[in-house]
Amino acid sequence: MKLSLRNIALSGIAAGLVAANMVAASSIAHAENPMVGGAPMYAQKNIVENAVNSKDHTTLVAAVKAAGLVDTLSSKGPFTVFAPTNDAFAALPAGTVETLLKPENKDQLVKILTCHVVSADAMSGAIKKMVADDGGAHPVKTVGGCVFTAKTDGDKIMITDENGGTASVTIADVDQSNGVIHVIDKVLLPKS
Repeated sequence: MKLSLRNIALSGIAAGLVAANMVAASSIAHAENPMVGGAPMYAQKNIVENAVNSKDHTTLVAAVKAAGLVDTLSSKGPFTVFAPTNDAFAALPAGTVETLLKPENKDQLVKILTCHVVSADAMSGAIKKMVADDGGAHPVKTVGGCVFTAKTDGDKIMITDENGGTASVTIADVDQSNGVIHVIDKVLLPKS
């Protein structure tokens, strides 16, 4: 078989195009996670392994430890976690966090925290689609037995708790090995 310079050049161009397409496809499939609390979030790490590095989630991490939920949130999942920031916890009435972290209040703490967890891997696009498919409001059933309501305001996702308090998703789609984290600006509370 005789190869001409033209055939070799065309083969090289074709190989280059294939390689470029493979690089583009892999970068689309593995979009980089946003930074959270000044720390990189790694898709190959689980929810707990990433959360401990966020300076904006030290209260949440302390609460997860006090509630005994580290092993659960480190397990296979999948989980969608609506993760309140330190500022969200600080906005609760004075003394609330300290009271919840006491061993005698563990059941109440577990209830509040598990009401921030959904047993699914729900990226923001899926949530927005469910909201649209349900006419603007989608019920969100949590691991803790709460039923919250997801809505959208423009491109932003809003979650309303059972008491009418509403949290905004401030950082969406933080991919984890066992699910996804959406950072929120308010603590969601079960019906009082």
